[in-house]
Amino acid sequence: QVQLVESGGGLVQPGGSLRLSCAASGTIFNIDNMGWYRQAPGKKRELVASITKGGSTNYADSVKGRFTISRDDTKNTVYLQMSSLKAEDTAVYLCYVHVDVRIYWGQGTQVTVSS
Repeated sequence: QVQLVESGGGLVQPGGSLRLSCAASGTIFNIDNMGWYRQAPGKKRELVASITKGGSTNYADSVKGRFTISRDDTKNTVYLQMSSLKAEDTAVYLCYVHVDVRIYWGQGTQVTVSS
């Protein structure tokens, strides 16, 4: 079994920054893609960013130039550095990790951008 633990969410003012982390633990042989989705009230779940095992990244248009995804395979961890945050970035952020043949999800962390 694999567990994902997210951290780093919180309340931040517009223009501020936050760094989210998602660490995978348990029986892990191989991690492929890792990434982040977000879910805002009344909106569809949106893919924010993803990163392959080889380091290729993909971003939603709404966050390009502001968010950076990275991973540390020695720690089985994926990060999301968020800068120039806007009110519309407010959402629950959920990480996912492809471990072996399954996809696992984090519990979600709330990010609120407000003055």
